[in-house]
Amino acid sequence: MAGLDQETRDMVLDTLKRYAEDKLTPEFLLELDHEDRFPTEVLQELYDPMQFGLHLLFIPEEYEGLGGGAYDIYRVSELMASIDLGIATGVLATFLGSDPIRVGGTDEQKALWMGKVAEEALLMAYGATEPQAGSDLAVMTTKAVPVEEDGEVVGYKISGQKQWISNGGVADLYTILALAPGGPSWFVIDKDAEGFSKGKQEDKHGIRASNTAALFLDNVYAPIDRLIGGVEGQGLAQAQAVFGYTRLMVGCFGMGAGWAALKRAIRYSQDRIQGGDPLSEKQGYTHKLIVPNAVRLEAARSYIEWVAERLDSDDEDHGLQTEGAVAKYMATEAGNKAAEDSIQALGGYGYTKEYMVEKIKRDVRITTIYEGTSEIMEWTIARDRWQLHLKSRGAYYTDWADKLDALHTQQPDNGAGTAAMAMRALSVILDRCRIDRLTRQQHVLFRLGELIAFVETAAMFAERVVDKPTEAIRLDVPTRQAMSRIHARDAALKVATDGLRWAIGVGQTDPNLANSLNLPGIYQAQAGLIEDMDFVAGALNKAFKA
Repeated sequence: MAGLDQETRDMVLDTLKRYAEDKLTPEFLLELDHEDRFPTEVLQELYDPMQFGLHLLFIPEEYEGLGGGAYDIYRVSELMASIDLGIATGVLATFLGSDPIRVGGTDEQKALWMGKVAEEALLMAYGATEPQAGSDLAVMTTKAVPVEEDGEVVGYKISGQKQWISNGGVADLYTILALAPGGPSWFVIDKDAEGFSKGKQEDKHGIRASNTAALFLDNVYAPIDRLIGGVEGQGLAQAQAVFGYTRLMVGCFGMGAGWAALKRAIRYSQDRIQGGDPLSEKQGYTHKLIVPNAVRLEAARSYIEWVAERLDSDDEDHGLQTEGAVAKYMATEAGNKAAEDSIQALGGYGYTKEYMVEKIKRDVRITTIYEGTSEIMEWTIARDRWQLHLKSRGAYYTDWADKLDALHTQQPDNGAGTAAMAMRALSVILDRCRIDRLTRQQHVLFRLGELIAFVETAAMFAERVVDKPTEAIRLDVPTRQAMSRIHARDAALKVATDGLRWAIGVGQTDPNLANSLNLPGIYQAQAGLIEDMDFVAGALNKAFKA
C-alpha cells in the first residue's frame, strides 16, 4: 500500500491546521479575495522544506519527496479546501504540472525534474486547455514542429495558446501539451523561455487567491530532452493515466469547501433564535438546508476513500477514470449545493461579503467546472458503465445488488437493502435503454450518468459505513449509518422516478416498466426517513458546537 503512515499523515494535517490558524485567518483570506491577489508569500512558506514542504507530499521518496499516496492527498486536499480553495488550487497546479513527468517521463527526466521541484520548491503549471478546445484535448491547435540537425530531431519549436491555466502567470516550470507529428506530446518549458509569455491574471468569480492566466507560445524552443517520455504521441495517454488522481483531488476540494460552509451554517443555527427556539431545533431549517447536504457530502466521502484506497493498492486498473469521475461529480455537486444552502441558512448575513459562506460559494463553484465539467463527468460515467452493462449482459449491477442484499442480512442498519433496490432499478432502466436504443438521445445518456453516480455512492456508503469507518470527521458509526440509509432512499427514489421519467419522455415501449422498477418497494423503503433525519440533525449539532 502506497503512502504515509497514519502518524506522519496526522503530523502533516496538524501542522497545516496550526499554520492556517496562525496565518490564514478569515480576515486575511477575505482581503486576498477582495484584492484579487495571489499570495506568493503563502505558497513560498507552504513549499519551503524548512517550514512545511507541502509540495513534497506529491513527490515520490526516490526523488526526495514524502511519497504521499492518494489517501494522503485526499486528506490534505480536503483540509486545504476547507481553509481556502484558491490557495488549494495553487498547490493542486504544481501536482498537475508534475503529473506528465511523474507518469510518462523517462527515468532521467523524473530524477531531474522531480528532484528540482522537490529541492527548489518550484511552482508548476499544467498547460493543456485551449481557448476553443476546452476540455477536449484531442482537438488542440498548439503545434510542436521538429527541428532537425544532420537528419536527427534535436528539438521542437512550439507555437499556440493555452487558456485558464492555474499558476499560469506565476509558475517556475510548465508542462505544455502540443501536437507533434507523432501525435499529442508533453514538453517541459521554463518560465523565461524565449517566445513564451503570459496573459494578465483572469478576473474570476471565485478562487481569487489563485492565479489563472493564458499562456502564449511563439516558436518556443524545447530541446529533445524536454519531450516527456522521449517519444511523440504519448500525451493523451499520459494525461488520462492520472485522471483518477486529479479528479479525486478536485472532488476533495468540493467536499472540503462544502463542509466548511455547512459547519458555519450549523453553528449559526445554534445561536439564531426564532420563535423562542434555536433554528437548529427546527425541521424546516435542518431537514432542508443541513441534513441533505451533510448526507451527500458523506456519501461522496465514502466513495472517495474507496477510490483512494484502490489507487494506493496494486489494482491493475490503476487509472480508475470512471470511479474518479463519480467521486468528482458527487463531491463537487454536493459541495456546491451545500455552500448555496449555507448562504440561505444564514439569511442576509450569508449574502454579504463580510461572512465567509458567500466567498466559499463563489470559490466552490469552480470545482464543478475545472478538471472536467460535471457534464463531462456525467458523460464519462454513463459511457463507461453503459459498456460494462452491455459486456456483462446486464449482470454488473444485479450482481452488485445481490452482494448488497447479503450485506443487509448481516448489517441491516446500513441501508444496503435499499441500495440494492436502487441497483436493480438502475439495471432495469439501463436494459430498457438498450432495448429501445434510448441512449441515442444525448440527454438520456447524461442523466444515466447522474443516476449511476447516486446509486454507486449509495452502495459504497452502505458497504463501508461499519467495516471501514472514516477517520476524517467527528461523526460516529450510528450517525453515519442513518446518513447511509437516507442516501440509499434518495438514490433508489431518484433512479426509479427520474429513470422512469426520461425513459417515457424519450419513447420507451414497455407498458409495465413502472412495475419492473419496484416502485411500491422503493416508496415503502422511505419509512423511517424523518426519524433518521431527526437523528442526523441532532448528531450534527453535537459534533459541531458553536
